[in-house]
Amino acid sequence: MARRCPTLCSDLLRASDLCVAFLPLSVIMKVLILLTITLSVVVAQKRPQGFQSEQYEDQQQTAAAQETQPRQREVTTPIPIIRFDKEQGNDGSYKALWETGNNILAQEEGFLKELGPDPDQEGGVINAQVQQGSYTYTAPDGQIITVNYVADERGFHASGDHLPTPPPVSPEVQKGLDLIYAGIKAQQEADEREAKEHPESQRNANQIEQDYSGQYKQ
Repeated sequence: MARRCPTLCSDLLRASDLCVAFLPLSVIMKVLILLTITLSVVVAQKRPQGFQSEQYEDQQQTAAAQETQPRQREVTTPIPIIRFDKEQGNDGSYKALWETGNNILAQEEGFLKELGPDPDQEGGVINAQVQQGSYTYTAPDGQIITVNYVADERGFHASGDHLPTPPPVSPEVQKGLDLIYAGIKAQQEADEREAKEHPESQRNANQIEQDYSGQYKQ
């Protein structure tokens, strides 16, 4: 299309000369308008190719410049442990304390807690690991945060001034909860007395529960 453009323009100009010589003025005006529209279409078809080529070259130059620029390496400053103490007892108890260079201080101690007799083992007891301690750190806004926690057979319980607290329980609801807890505790105590007085019936009850769950026991 680019090679034919000069020839087409010269042909159109030659035709315009003929129109001026032999055609009326109104027809000449229409021909000139038609020539203007035709030339505009030819130029519009030619320009995007050059524009796309220039845009592609600019993208190539930008990509090459980015590749030649040295990449900045991210530097991470390690946080040192400036203190670590631990004492381990033979009975499963321990004490530990550690402190870091960014003002984190933590301490924890653990011990075995006896929960009661083991129904599956005569003369045995059930023990649970109890962990309790605290840790302190500085929040991004500068506030000193301290958390105290206990982890035992009832789960993990944390407390701190920054933690939200639940609303108080009404006396009526608290009375109902106390009655439920007292009933559960009385039932547990009755089961424990029954197990001590009739250990054979307790083993049979455990056997029935295991058979019901689909497990086989010799």
